Amino acid sequence: MSRQPLLQVRGLKKYFPVERSIIGRATKTVHAVDGIDFEVLEGETLGVVGESGCGKSTTARLLMHLIDPTEGTITFDGAPVENTRISLRNYRRNVQMVFQDSYSSLNPRLTIEASIAFGPEVHGTPKKEALARTHDLLARVGLEPGRFAERYPHELSGGQRQRVNIARALALQPKLIILDEAVSALDKSVEAQVLNLLMDLKDEFGLTYVFISHDLNVVQFISDRVMVMYLGQIAEIGPSEAVFENPRHPYSTALLSSMPSIDPDNRTEEVPLAGDPPNPIDPPSGCRFHTRCAFAEAVCSLDVPALTPVESGASTNLPGGAHEAACHMAIPGSGHTRAAPAAAAAAE
Repeated sequence: MSRQPLLQVRGLKKYFPVERSIIGRATKTVHAVDGIDFEVLEGETLGVVGESGCGKSTTARLLMHLIDPTEGTITFDGAPVENTRISLRNYRRNVQMVFQDSYSSLNPRLTIEASIAFGPEVHGTPKKEALARTHDLLARVGLEPGRFAERYPHELSGGQRQRVNIARALALQPKLIILDEAVSALDKSVEAQVLNLLMDLKDEFGLTYVFISHDLNVVQFISDRVMVMYLGQIAEIGPSEAVFENPRHPYSTALLSSMPSIDPDNRTEEVPLAGDPPNPIDPPSGCRFHTRCAFAEAVCSLDVPALTPVESGASTNLPGGAHEAACHMAIPGSGHTRAAPAAAAAAE
């Protein structure tokens, strides 16, 4: 059975003004997210990766409507998300978020039980039912209600607090959960437990995840599809197997080469990528990666490459999981010497 898009994003932009004129008009802006299009299919886990400052967390906050977009639309379950109280109230019942910092995400003055029950009560669930749901969720995330319900956040370990945050996200019975570096602050043994918990909960509740992380091994383990971001734009998106086995964007290749390996014959002896990303206040023209790309040619600095379907060479059973890369080498007839001729592509 074909899976339908649960979330559709079109032309999403977020610019932050950093310098204003005397009359208050923005003269310089940070292009944090700059015109991205993607879909999240119902029941899948979409992993989002990229260097610090590429726009991952800003994208997450835009999807949650914690900040308003500069431009673009977000459609959830076939309905546009509007910036009005009523529609956002409904939207946030179906979309929840788990943040990186497990401690600051919780109110230190509320018990664990009160923190989890708060959301359902605000949305009209009777207190008795909300508390029963809270205790059930605590048990499902591996925290015995009798021991943990009356504790405060400072009395729990980091892994336990993150389990509480996951339980709180599930309390409103959402369809989509956004996880922004949700396991990066945990040690490896606890991280593995939380990842297994997330996968079990996904199957049990029929959830959809947007999973943001710097840890490529974790993303490869948990994701059905992967989206690679660079300087506010999407460099590559496709099935996890395809992106990790046969990346088609030079930035993806460089990023994946940073994954540590225990194989002594697979050591990285040359630096795959040098330098820092360009200033997002004044991003380069054309392909934003051309200033650091070993394959850059004249066309790369002139034209912005569109996301283009590519042959991944890896099989996938995920409907709608096209492998796409925003690289002139992947666009037939783009003018890059490594691109296929336009005539050959048309003949196929």
